[in-house]
Amino acid sequence: MSRAGFVGLLALAFPVMGGLGALWLMGAPASFLMVNAGTLVVGLALIAFLPQIDATKTRRFAIVALLVLLALPLLTGPYVNGIARWLPLGPFTLHAGMLAIPMLAALTARDEDYSAPILLAGILAAAFQPDAASGLALTFAAMGLYNAKRDWKDGVVAGTGFFATLVMWVRGALPAQPFVERVLVDVAVVQPLAALALLACLVASFLLILHALPAPMAQRHTLAGTLFGFSIAAVLSNYPSALIGYGAAPILGFAFALSQIERAESKAPPVAE
Repeated sequence: MSRAGFVGLLALAFPVMGGLGALWLMGAPASFLMVNAGTLVVGLALIAFLPQIDATKTRRFAIVALLVLLALPLLTGPYVNGIARWLPLGPFTLHAGMLAIPMLAALTARDEDYSAPILLAGILAAAFQPDAASGLALTFAAMGLYNAKRDWKDGVVAGTGFFATLVMWVRGALPAQPFVERVLVDVAVVQPLAALALLACLVASFLLILHALPAPMAQRHTLAGTLFGFSIAAVLSNYPSALIGYGAAPILGFAFALSQIERAESKAPPVAE
């Protein structure tokens, strides 16, 4: 396995494995552990074997499909207190933002022409739901992209996303769901040392994406920004804890993203002779 694939596997495995330990410590149902563990296996396989989307037209088609997926809950429901963020898939209900946004960020960072309007469209979809966690993830994705490219348009999107997220925060409050939301905070109440270990797993994943993946800075910073945004939202309010809480959507979302970002520079240019 290439170094890129190995780093991607670690970036997904560290927080999910730490989250499994946290869920067990808090007495989560066995089915929750089985879902996360099974999804981790699927996610690792995606990172190892999913082909890279290289063609520009195919990549942009995938971006449009992800934006549609992000906005789909507005049509399908379910609605809770006027809020729609979830995709009903049989026995499972997946958080649309956590499923779509990581890969959307990874693909958008590879688009030199339309990155700013793509992220802005994502923020707009999150605002209508409303979903401050998704808004914050896209805002930090735009900040990461601006840090890497220094394109003023990405900076404007980041600023717009910040103010839009404040509005979403006011309009989108829901009661916390046990084992799904505010997991790091709940573990800290039960066992502070376990919370530190869980935080270390999450930080390790963030740093692996940010610094260790052999990929262009724009892609690393954009994807790391989504993880940071989701994680901050989960600490500050009642939003799902990405990768460390119960839920298949973030595991699949980041697995798809890592499958697309990890090989970005594995196709090294030929060495001049």
